[in-house]
Amino acid sequence: MLPTIRCRPAVRISGFHPGDPGIYDLESPDFNCSLKDIKSGMASSALICETEPWKDLRAHVDDIKKTHLRELMTDMERCQSMMVDFDGIMLDYSRQCATLDTLNKLNNLAQAAHLKEKIDRMFEGERINSTENRSVLHVALRAPRNSVINSDGKNVVPDVWQVLDKIKNFSDRVRSGAWVGATGKALKNVIAIGIGGSFLGPLFVHTALQTDLEAAEFARGRQLRFLANVDPIDVARNLAGLDPETTLVVVVSKTFTTAETMLNARTLREWISAALGAVQPTQSAVRLQILACNGPPYLFQNHVQASPGFRPQAVAKHMVAVSTNLTLVEKFGIDPNNAFAFWDWVGGRYSVCSAVGVLPLSLQYGFEVVEKFLKGASSIDQHFHSAPFEKNLPVLLGLLSVWNVSFLGYPARVSMESNGKGVSIDGVPLPYETGEIDFGEPGTNGQHSFYQLIHQGRIIPCDFIGVVKSQQPVYLKGELVSNHDELMSNFFAQPDALAYGKTPEQLLHENVPHHLITHKTFSGNRPSLSLLLPSLNAYNIGQLLAIYEHRIAVEGFVWGINSFDQWGVELGKSLATQVRKQLHASRRKGEPVEGFNFSTTMLLTRFLELHHRNRKRYPVLFLLEGKHGHFKGGSHNFAKDVITDSIGETMWLTTWASLLSRNNS
Repeated sequence: MLPTIRCRPAVRISGFHPGDPGIYDLESPDFNCSLKDIKSGMASSALICETEPWKDLRAHVDDIKKTHLRELMTDMERCQSMMVDFDGIMLDYSRQCATLDTLNKLNNLAQAAHLKEKIDRMFEGERINSTENRSVLHVALRAPRNSVINSDGKNVVPDVWQVLDKIKNFSDRVRSGAWVGATGKALKNVIAIGIGGSFLGPLFVHTALQTDLEAAEFARGRQLRFLANVDPIDVARNLAGLDPETTLVVVVSKTFTTAETMLNARTLREWISAALGAVQPTQSAVRLQILACNGPPYLFQNHVQASPGFRPQAVAKHMVAVSTNLTLVEKFGIDPNNAFAFWDWVGGRYSVCSAVGVLPLSLQYGFEVVEKFLKGASSIDQHFHSAPFEKNLPVLLGLLSVWNVSFLGYPARVSMESNGKGVSIDGVPLPYETGEIDFGEPGTNGQHSFYQLIHQGRIIPCDFIGVVKSQQPVYLKGELVSNHDELMSNFFAQPDALAYGKTPEQLLHENVPHHLITHKTFSGNRPSLSLLLPSLNAYNIGQLLAIYEHRIAVEGFVWGINSFDQWGVELGKSLATQVRKQLHASRRKGEPVEGFNFSTTMLLTRFLELHHRNRKRYPVLFLLEGKHGHFKGGSHNFAKDVITDSIGETMWLTTWASLLSRNNS
């Protein structure tokens, strides 16, 4: 019997798999359709693989496989035509397994996929994220102040700049010392709490800026750390060596309900409240639960489950939010005036140019530096929107990725979440491969980790990104070249090594022993491309980020998938909720593990049993400084001692603040 699907007319069902049992309620009871209706609708949606340009490229693959890169690289006209310059950046894709004819055929494929129209629709604010019914306007986050970019008929650029101006004002006050903590000390340290794009994007920019001379000078005496993982060990590492009196916490959650982020936020709220309890001392004890650790005693003070005694005065001075849910922000204890907005047309992994990234980065480096980053990204936005495809950096990168993945069958290289899809934007199962597997290493580190794989194992297309001017130049007297030239020697050599390889004939000519010939033979013909940047300052970092953001969009537009949703992360989250309830029931009420398959039941039972056997009292030692209870040392800096309860997993944590309050009374 076919399942019943309650849906509204013309609704798109993404991720639907024929044969799934049950009822799919899409929030409208007034339209019924069966699985047969859905299959019929799917069949009417044409896939890009059904077009003539796609079929033409399929037929073209045999010609390419007959040609080695050693031969292709002798064609100077071809190589010259595969080099593109824009705004100081040089792209060389001559070491791709492609000819000029390949590029013409890829351009025909782009036309068949209506790539130009889709790019225009994105910039015009149409709701191209159809599964979530949202615009995709991260380009508006770095648009010049006088730009006009509409969403639902409203120019969103003024709203963006209103938030940017607010960030500039706030970050200037914190950095200048006009905004101080609860005890009057300047806030020199920032912990940004977020996960996914709210963590990885800002971390990428921060990592690149740390060694830029201009940015490093602006950041002198300051620290920026990122807390994403819910593992309490990550909390311990982030808090190590920090003083709550001089620390500001930025909580990033659009809805202020993201489970991992809010748990970490509550943990740091307790850290601040307990340490700064002398501001308004109260007796406080909070329940503590241990997650994902069963180690030394100092680890048994992580993960605050509840915080009935947090001090609003301290929290309001030491915690701010990036969120649109002002009600929950205020309930948490953060002043809504210190909440910085972003919008539903900003996808998480495209959010670094919103308050998600701009706020913590401005607190660390100053808004002026971050504004240069935004301008670099905007430069690529305009190039992507207006440049012809044969000179368009993101379009070329995207089309070449489609060529490598869908035609040559290579596992190409930020798109695993965006483009790791199995159905089209209309919900049609795809008969071709999409998405990529991304990995890499800075400098020569990769040579000693995965280069063996890319040279003699499976063929993996590579992007080499180099910089003309080092952020930290070093030249030692007597050395043949500078340290940076040594690095760049490898940047220029590795693409050729992958392209040309080494033949048995060459090895014989070099008198390599016969028994090693096969081991030292390199087949070559392994595609790569090179991006050469003039430097790695804030502006260039913005350019680089935008190039890869738009490359992802190009891939998705051609494949006909939605690069801007992420339903693949939802299933694991929902199952984790079930496990969380079971852990709670087992720990609090001693209930047995039920409702899981055999394997999961056994693992959960073992997990609970081992913790139960090891229950005992663990003292947690700290160095107390001064009569006001402000202290340093330990992992989290707020625990006096921890005692297990009868189950062995829930603990009572007594803070130094509560102890002082009790003594004072």
